[in-house]
Amino acid sequence: MAGHERVVRMSVEQPLWRALTGYRVLTTVYALTLAVIGRTEFERPAVAFGFLAVMAVWTLLTLPRVANAASCTRPFLGADLVVALTGILLTPVADLDAQHLDGSTLPSIWTAGAVLAFALKGGWRWAAFASTLVAVANIVERGEPSRDTFHNVLLVWVASIAIGYVVEVARASERTLARALEIEAATRERERLARDIHDSVLQVLAMVQRRGNALGGEAAELGRMAGEQEIALRTLVSSGLLPTTRVSEDASLGAVVRTTAPEEPSDDAPGIDLRTLLAPHAGSRVSFAEPGAPVLMPSAAARELAAATGAALDNVRAHAGDGAQAWILVEDEPGEVVVTVRDDGPGIPEGRLAQAEGEGRLGVALSIRGRLRDLGGTAEVISVPGQGTEVELKVPKVPRGKAGSIR
Repeated sequence: MAGHERVVRMSVEQPLWRALTGYRVLTTVYALTLAVIGRTEFERPAVAFGFLAVMAVWTLLTLPRVANAASCTRPFLGADLVVALTGILLTPVADLDAQHLDGSTLPSIWTAGAVLAFALKGGWRWAAFASTLVAVANIVERGEPSRDTFHNVLLVWVASIAIGYVVEVARASERTLARALEIEAATRERERLARDIHDSVLQVLAMVQRRGNALGGEAAELGRMAGEQEIALRTLVSSGLLPTTRVSEDASLGAVVRTTAPEEPSDDAPGIDLRTLLAPHAGSRVSFAEPGAPVLMPSAAARELAAATGAALDNVRAHAGDGAQAWILVEDEPGEVVVTVRDDGPGIPEGRLAQAEGEGRLGVALSIRGRLRDLGGTAEVISVPGQGTEVELKVPKVPRGKAGSIR
């Protein structure tokens, strides 16, 4: 689409995979060269050269497997490590005195390539697992390990863990950079749209609202609806949020308000931006404040929290009076998401909520508190007569089932 920014993604770890591919080829040649030079030292040369032939064929056939993280699967990593460990343990079989000499194992430094594949694929924890198995195999192969053995084992162990940690940091940095580029591109596109919309649609809506209010009658209702759409459109332009489909009747205004919407996310979706579900509530009497960055939550939890917020706003429209103003504040905390709905209505008399539950009017108990209880969250209602009502909804980012408390 014309005017859209294209975000270019760069792979920080791809050069490491190419380096690993070259390393495996070079170390295979190195291991074969050592074996040819010292061929007279093998008591069982058939064992030595038989394994090295298998290792060389395996290396060549599996080069595509170490081309990138997607191709390097867990079964391949396991089989590759088995080849390395087999070569280490076959060394004393091919050369009976190998465990008493300072010589290297049959695969030599090719073994480090198998460990590095673990590091690149799964980070430092995978590297620690693979290097530990290699260390145990080397100690068993030596029988009476020397200081050099422990030195080499420790070197591979530390180096592989360090590389695995660097890979994890690189991946996190890559994700952060990609997100920053996406935000920058979206901001530029939003600014362009804001200029175009401000020069056309918003001005027309504002003019319709003013003229409708001046004319009165049915024109006043048209003007009010134009004002609603102007506010919703300004919210969309300023925050980049796409309102959801909603057709509702505002009891205090006596008219139908219709906004457009995207496709409803499924429960299987990994996450959804909560702001996209709450933005449609913004209007002439409802202000919406959000952190300016995506508030990602599991889809089901986000919808439940949005429904609880809608229930709180329904209570404002039903009980706070025609002229009441409401405010929605979204806070993205490290371990939880907090949505606060506040109004400037007359407040709730003390004991009124308990009385409503006793009468079977369970709007707060079920629509708000019940939803959050199922998510492991909390709902707190703070109201002072004459000073409005505040409903604070808290939901953990990691669902805890029905472990949440209700106050």
